[in-house]
Amino acid sequence: MKQFTAIVKARTMEFVRDRGTFFWNLIFPFVLVIGFSFAFSGNNDELFKVGLIGEIPAGLESEFFSLDQIDFIDYSEEGTEEREELVEKVRQHQLDMLVDFSTGKYFLNQQSPNADVLRVLLLQRSIGVSEFSTLTGLSEQEVTGEDIRYVDWLVPGVIGMNMLFSCLFGVGFVIVRYRKNGVLKRIKATPVTPLMFISAQMASRFIIVIITSVVVFVGTNLFLGFTMKGSYFNLLLITALAILCMISLGLIFAARIKSEELASGLMNLVTFPMIIFSGVFFSLEGMPKLMQTFSKIFPLTHFVEGARDIMLEGAGLTAILPNVLSLAGMTILFLGIASLVFNWD
Repeated sequence: MKQFTAIVKARTMEFVRDRGTFFWNLIFPFVLVIGFSFAFSGNNDELFKVGLIGEIPAGLESEFFSLDQIDFIDYSEEGTEEREELVEKVRQHQLDMLVDFSTGKYFLNQQSPNADVLRVLLLQRSIGVSEFSTLTGLSEQEVTGEDIRYVDWLVPGVIGMNMLFSCLFGVGFVIVRYRKNGVLKRIKATPVTPLMFISAQMASRFIIVIITSVVVFVGTNLFLGFTMKGSYFNLLLITALAILCMISLGLIFAARIKSEELASGLMNLVTFPMIIFSGVFFSLEGMPKLMQTFSKIFPLTHFVEGARDIMLEGAGLTAILPNVLSLAGMTILFLGIASLVFNWD
């Protein structure tokens, strides 16, 4: 136990004394979360951009040209030569529509997916809800709910991404460096067994990452006030399992590789597809079913899904059980592979 404790302490102090890495692990997710919160904090409900030239005719102010979902940009002061440039903006999809009241024309790009929607809105906006209900037999039912900000949806992904980088590079890269510098050969000559060494590395990295993740969550929550409908215990549980799973994945890269460059390249080859296809920055709902199924092989996907369900939907342990079991199974699998192929040399 003394040997195990000594290795854990040595590795932890090595990380803490590397102030650049230590503060980067804390500051990077702070900056990312707060930056995204400011970038998407506005109440911008605009779906389209429409340029206007000339005065809006009387009687139309309460129709199409009063919709809050359209960002109207007034170009009335532009000259004739500049109007061609505005039409060019429509061609280049910088504007969804250009309406010129002075000539009685409007411009749409047929290659734009918004063209048909804007045409219908412009020409048929005068049909009211009551007339529509009479013609179709359909009635409107209002649905209300608590507003979920993008930053509330984003924060599990950012924390998960930070955990991923910290676990993979903090374990895999470090052990590869030990092997390259001959440190592992020296440790091999001591009574330390491979299992004890790997377990100590896991314990040290687990302590570092769990503390860092909690500090980042609490710190950003003080500024932004995240939506939290579920249990903090369940959130901590799935976070701890995800950290163990990602550390185990990092050990596979550290098991035999001697080159830091090769290890870095292989880990990047895994991390970037994981970030893209695990729903960190955007939802996977609109992706093909095959891609959604493929994303389930990544531990980051299960953490992000589980954490979001807890925070935004108040999911209990039963609801996130598939994610918990997947992370536990992946941890066992990764540890088994790492232990089979590990080599001191």
